Amino acid sequence: MSSQDPVKNTYLDQVQEQQQRLEVDLRARKQMVAPPTVQAARAARAGPLQGRGGGGGGGAPPGNAVDVRITGFWRWKTVVVPPNAYVVHTRRGHAQPLTLGLGVSFGYDPAKDSFLVVPGAMQTILINAHCICRELQGLLVQGYVQWIIEDFGTAYRKLDFTDVEDPMRVVNVQLREQAEAAIKDKVATMTIDTVLSDKQPIIEELTARLRHVAEGGGGTDKGLGLRIVTVQIKEAVVSSARLWESLQTPFRAEQERIARLASLGKEESLAQRELEVEQTRERMRLESDGELSALRASKDAQAYDREQSERLRRQQREEEDERRLATERQQTVLQSAELEKARLAGEAELARLRQEVEAAKLKRTALANTDARDVERAAANRQARAELEHLELRQQILNGLSASNVQARLVELLPAIAEKLPQPRELRSVSIGGTGGVQDGQGLTTLVAQMMALVNVLKTEPPVAPVARAPGPTPDVEHPTPD
Repeated sequence: MSSQDPVKNTYLDQVQEQQQRLEVDLRARKQMVAPPTVQAARAARAGPLQGRGGGGGGGAPPGNAVDVRITGFWRWKTVVVPPNAYVVHTRRGHAQPLTLGLGVSFGYDPAKDSFLVVPGAMQTILINAHCICRELQGLLVQGYVQWIIEDFGTAYRKLDFTDVEDPMRVVNVQLREQAEAAIKDKVATMTIDTVLSDKQPIIEELTARLRHVAEGGGGTDKGLGLRIVTVQIKEAVVSSARLWESLQTPFRAEQERIARLASLGKEESLAQRELEVEQTRERMRLESDGELSALRASKDAQAYDREQSERLRRQQREEEDERRLATERQQTVLQSAELEKARLAGEAELARLRQEVEAAKLKRTALANTDARDVERAAANRQARAELEHLELRQQILNGLSASNVQARLVELLPAIAEKLPQPRELRSVSIGGTGGVQDGQGLTTLVAQMMALVNVLKTEPPVAPVARAPGPTPDVEHPTPD
């Protein structure tokens, strides 16, 4: 490439392309078109978004215009203003606006009224100023300015907000031109190095000029009713690629020189260091050879001593192991004998305990049998004693009975006996009594014999109902047998 061929400034192209892309993005965010249905509804409403005398009507225009809503019919309409928009409402015959403020809705008569709605949000202006510095070289200075309406009563009189699509477009263009002029004036007094290294003077100059224009400079002048929020310089780029390369050449050459010197110093120090290291290595090698020889001889002697010591230690260890093994075997035999003796003693003790247990068990069984037999004999004795006492008592009772008592008792029992007897089918007579008197000693015996005969007759012939007679010479009573 010859020195006369232009050098393409790739960085400048990238910055410009980025700036264009940013502008397109900002414009695309502002120009959001409403759907067709919304456009049709807006078109049906009477009156423009901003107009005079109610003339003209149509859909809501795209851009930065404020989307107001007009309700009502004919001459009784109401304009509903968003809360972030300024509005001024005038009427024929009135010198001052009827409505002026931020987000104020009002009644609207298309025949006599006119209104203007302006966005109240902060505005951003992108600046691309192609400047000439003190060295007569081209520079591209990029920045942005942000402003906002502070006094709408002054702003709507001095500024043009009549653009239907973007009421702020004309004001932004005017402020952009003033900002570019201020940047160019300031850069013209500065060198390239100052512009590229320090952008604060440009920011201060631009801020002072824009605030003087927008906010006023004292006295009764209020300026344009605007307030500058911030001013920033983003980039300062040299337009000529060859000049940019030339500006970078001294720094690059100095850096290359420093790098080369550092490289040479590094190589020299490395070579010297390598020589020193080689000498040190050789000296250390010779010293280490002597030390190694002495150390090898010492190690050999130590190794021989260790071998002899190890052989002696192993021999002593083997003898000790044999003695310990013999002792352990003897102890094992003794322990086995002790264990066998203890086992036999335990078995003998166990057998003795078993014999004692068996003897105790037999003794307990014998004692239990003896106690049982004693209990049985005692019970039998008590039973026999009770029976004897009962027989004795009965005998005493029998001995105490007289013939008259027996006869009276029989007379009392005869009705009960007669009730329990079956119905007689034939009549038989049994005479009870004797020829002797009542005081005779044989009267009781005769009576008992007669009663026994009567019982035998009743047992042998149950259907027969004998008639008992009292002892003595009583006549026989005959009972007829029922049919």
